[in-house]
Amino acid sequence: MHVRTTNNHTAIKGGTLDAAVVSNSPFTGTFAPEFAETTVDLNFAQFGLEPLFGVNRDYTFNQNGAATLRLNRHARTATIKLRRNVRWADGHKVVAKDVEYAYEILANKASNSSRYTDALANIKGMAAYHAGAAKSISGINLPQGDNGRTVILHFKALKPGMKRTGNGYIWEYAEPYHYLKNIPFADLAKSSRMRSQLLTFGPFRMTKVVNGQSVRYARNRYYYRGMPHLQHVNVETLASSKATAALKAKKYDVVFGMPSAQYTHYRRTSGYTMLTDQSMSYDYLAFNLGHFDQKTGRNVMNKHAKMANQKLRQAMLYALNVDAVVKKLYPGTRTRGTTLIPTAFGRYHLRTSGYTLNRTRARKLLDEAGYRKGKDGYRTDPDGHKLTVHLAVMQGDDTSDAMYADFMQQWRKVGLRVRLTTGRPIEFNSFYKMVAANPATIDIIAGSWSLGAEPSPMALYGPQAPYNFSRFVSKRNTQLLEEIDGSRAFNDGYRVAVFKRWQKYMLNEAAVAPLTYGVTVLPVSSRVKDLSLKPDNHWDDVAVTSASR
Repeated sequence: MHVRTTNNHTAIKGGTLDAAVVSNSPFTGTFAPEFAETTVDLNFAQFGLEPLFGVNRDYTFNQNGAATLRLNRHARTATIKLRRNVRWADGHKVVAKDVEYAYEILANKASNSSRYTDALANIKGMAAYHAGAAKSISGINLPQGDNGRTVILHFKALKPGMKRTGNGYIWEYAEPYHYLKNIPFADLAKSSRMRSQLLTFGPFRMTKVVNGQSVRYARNRYYYRGMPHLQHVNVETLASSKATAALKAKKYDVVFGMPSAQYTHYRRTSGYTMLTDQSMSYDYLAFNLGHFDQKTGRNVMNKHAKMANQKLRQAMLYALNVDAVVKKLYPGTRTRGTTLIPTAFGRYHLRTSGYTLNRTRARKLLDEAGYRKGKDGYRTDPDGHKLTVHLAVMQGDDTSDAMYADFMQQWRKVGLRVRLTTGRPIEFNSFYKMVAANPATIDIIAGSWSLGAEPSPMALYGPQAPYNFSRFVSKRNTQLLEEIDGSRAFNDGYRVAVFKRWQKYMLNEAAVAPLTYGVTVLPVSSRVKDLSLKPDNHWDDVAVTSASR
């Protein structure tokens, strides 16, 4: 298993890196992190988009990035200090107001950013600003003024995860206030300045965007770490059906999102190294239990929802043979998921068998809950009415279609009639817009999450989390989530124990359940040098050692 390229040849001067992102739909072009909702868009943006803080290989923050971060538990503050030489790609300095402005984008009601969560509301004054009760965020202080280099965040409480990237409590990006200030918050998400004309301070700058298809980058001559090795980066979309053939034809230097189902066909492709690592991602089933109230910013459960019966949900999970599906369709690239914290998180993961195939138990649970079989072999609901469960899945490939077809066959064996919402897989860009609305036409959501390095589940399963697509809310769930992020959890042993209690609780509630854990596979051309899957990878370090593949 390689996590870093092994090419030791001398790098050539300049050169162009040709990259592809596998997607069966055009990218949306929502590149700004405050609005981006898909891994596809972020994969296109990564060459210019750089976080403020440096990160070690263990995902903890270091002092080597565009800014430093220091926590003060006594004062309950985080102090961000920008380096003097950090500039946007137009030459303007990155200043304190740029950091504050990113928080304003997230929290302003008119922005309608789904990135605003319970975690960010931990900053003092954030909730008041979000509600429109304040014109500024009182908990963000700029002691040297807008054009200074220091930002102090005042929190209601410091959280143990704040020392790690992806924690959700500290936003890791800045936005160029001088470039965006005249655009109303309500128009930002659709503005070309947040999309095809995105201004960043990373190693490369966007020079050309063909909507939905490709992005071209050139060096950012103001980059604070120095001139990048590569002169250009070209990135384009690649249909999953063409991915393996493109690799064998040596069309690209690196391909993001290679279909795991095709792994056996491309893993030994000549001229490439397969970088692999445990993935902090999982596929899941979420049962539709309510809706998200846009006015209150809270998830609301509906006790009359079709999937409100816990035994029905548990039965549907026991009816699946995920082990057999993984062995047949995803050999070597996926394993059956057992909890909502993947094994990649080490000691935070609860070792348990989770839901394994047990049709006898599934049938018993359904019988106990009053779901009786009719003459047609299908079960009715407890009131004797016809029961049809609608499953929403996103458009994928033949392998994912085969997986969901298998699931529906397995559910048929325990007497449950399950049909696809809209009768077919839903186009990628439309999928999350649809499921976020929790329409009555969706009873189960089949989705996937790529997680940050901080395992706190608050941003995905908290009472105010827009991404809590099941809309499951309970006092016990909120209590456990708050304990995971509470002051006592600075003791890591205590935090690990609460993590495991939360996973056990969520398994029993069965509002959301994991399907599979992934393995990251990144095919990289043998001419590429100094590329790594680890978080300390920098695109300005990446080079090529020959002019062609």
